[in-house]
Amino acid sequence: MDSSVYVFAEDLRSEGREKVLDRLRGYGVGGVTVGVVHHRTRDVTPHGLSRLTLRHDGAHFPLPEDLFGELRLRPAPGYLDVLDGMREACSSRGMKFHGWTVFLRNEAIGVAHPDVTVRNCFGDRGYPTDLCPAHPDVRLYAVALAKAVARLGVDSVVAESLHYRPLKAERSFVPLGPMDAYLMALCFCDYCMRRADDLGVNAEVARDECSRIVGAVLDGEQPAQGEVTRAALTAYAGPDVVNYARARSETVTSLVSEVSAAVAAEGSQLTFIDATGAVKGYKHGLPSPGLAAHDAWQLGVDLVALGDLVPSFGVLAYARDAARVADDVAAYLRSVGKDREVRAVVRPGHPDSDTADRLIAKVRGAKAAGAAAVDFYAYGLVPYLTLDRIPSALS
Repeated sequence: MDSSVYVFAEDLRSEGREKVLDRLRGYGVGGVTVGVVHHRTRDVTPHGLSRLTLRHDGAHFPLPEDLFGELRLRPAPGYLDVLDGMREACSSRGMKFHGWTVFLRNEAIGVAHPDVTVRNCFGDRGYPTDLCPAHPDVRLYAVALAKAVARLGVDSVVAESLHYRPLKAERSFVPLGPMDAYLMALCFCDYCMRRADDLGVNAEVARDECSRIVGAVLDGEQPAQGEVTRAALTAYAGPDVVNYARARSETVTSLVSEVSAAVAAEGSQLTFIDATGAVKGYKHGLPSPGLAAHDAWQLGVDLVALGDLVPSFGVLAYARDAARVADDVAAYLRSVGKDREVRAVVRPGHPDSDTADRLIAKVRGAKAAGAAAVDFYAYGLVPYLTLDRIPSALS
């Protein structure tokens, strides 16, 4: 069974590339998935030089000018020498090298160019981290970035945030229900509305309905409860809003198709990660009942359509229960096709793998459900004692 461990650029800088790769090879994993383009975050890093690491938006390699020279958008420079010799270092150990790339989550770009970010039903651009996949400049940026990462000689470009994102507010003292939060996250920028109109959707009616419903909750009315399903959303917000949500899938599918083709043209392949599994279980490992593959539409992800376009998929199996991991993997395979590579991404420790036995059970469940690979997230975020569970899980 193929495998890899997710590694941050800061891990390689603080501990040394050779030390990190030797440790991972000792675990028996087949490769390393390096964060070559990442987003801003603040992480507790138990065995880094700093126990609290602030990561910045940036690309950790020099950008090819033939790809970015004429583009309006480009990632900020990160640690430009951290990947020097990485391909060779992995090859000498018989390990694969995957390029983990965060595409449309980039606060530095969003702050510098607010017009390329999502705009909600109230006309607010309060999401500087979220680049809109319908904006032409964002689409050009995503394709160029994919090509640039593929040119690093990676075995695959692992795509994170290549779709719409859910609402993320640092503080909300209004008890927004799941459906209100979903409606407030929908993008109504000119490009999203134009694409919806082209598909026969009345985008203005959808926007007005969203602002009316969410506005009432913000004014003090009680929010609707329960999971977001198409049936529940139709009853709550009406068919125009549901049709508008459906139209987002065309935007994401066409963008992912362009990115996948660009990666293939550079001699690599795309692994598409749908964030739904993280949305449902990131903090606690106790996802709500709906399987991630069934809820992916909420982020504009049409897994059936992408199954015809993308060779590999990453399933964020962030659940404590091994049976749930197996169910999530199986649901993805039914959606994308059993001839596609599905890689289960599991966390070896807190909050969902509290023991080595639980991790072993989850890996076995993923394999039994048809996963071709299992990847472990993430090297720099968990103690060495937790990472030491990986060999047993793989055996």
